[in-house]
Amino acid sequence: MYCPFCRHPDSRVIDSRVAEDGTAIRRRRSCPECGRRFTTQESVILMVAKRSGVTEPFTRDKIIRGVQRACQGRPVDEDQLAMLAQRVEETIRARGLAEVPSHEVGLAILGPLRDLDEVAYLRFASVYRGFESLDDFEKAISELRNRH
Repeated sequence: MYCPFCRHPDSRVIDSRVAEDGTAIRRRRSCPECGRRFTTQESVILMVAKRSGVTEPFTRDKIIRGVQRACQGRPVDEDQLAMLAQRVEETIRARGLAEVPSHEVGLAILGPLRDLDEVAYLRFASVYRGFESLDDFEKAISELRNRH
């Protein structure tokens, strides 16, 4: 780890702590060259494998943007969307994989979205699952009714 002040290529770890959400480690470091202290944060990067074969880092913002379209005109606020994205990330990270297929991310969205707003769930599911007929919608609606 390079010192951000003098660019010395080594530093000594003084203290390590797990961040609040448990997905990162904060380390307090000291530079043996200039004596200054600084903090680093280490986290595991979760990668998403898309159908095209491309991989990209998982981001909550992309979850929020995708679900926002389904929630358009619905009584869902930004805080609820942020909580949904956090639940999705926790579900995916709990699998313990460094790389997850994009369809698993979509599946992880469906449950929390159904609990948040059923109309938004139907909108999202219709695109994600590729509904092609009214029968697909009727089946999804009957599944929702059976849950009640």
